[in-house]
Amino acid sequence: QVQLVESGGGLVQPGGSLRLSCAASGFTLDLYAIAWFRQAPGKEREGVSCLNSYDGSTYYADSVKGRFTISADNVKNTVYLQMNSLKPEDTAAYFCAAVSPAPFAPGVFDHAIYDYWGQGTQVTVSS
Repeated sequence: QVQLVESGGGLVQPGGSLRLSCAASGFTLDLYAIAWFRQAPGKEREGVSCLNSYDGSTYYADSVKGRFTISADNVKNTVYLQMNSLKPEDTAAYFCAAVSPAPFAPGVFDHAIYDYWGQGTQVTVSS
């Protein structure tokens, strides 16, 4: 049974950092793309970052480039999202999602193509 479980969300002040984790079970990361999406109240779900575990390619939304870093620990079967220099506009529920095979670059942030989703973890950036 495929399962994705996010953790690591919380309340942080502007300029602070958080590291989100996405623990995968029921499959191995090797041939999957794992993406992080976020959704704020009243807004559409948007892609934040994606890791193609097959070739190591990474993708970032313009709004988080230079601040967020996606990585994976294949031994732990876990994908991480390190978020630095957080801003109030980063406040949202964050979800990880998985699909195989990995999509071509233009489609990595199309949430409709992802087969598996976690339950989400809340990130709140506020003073």
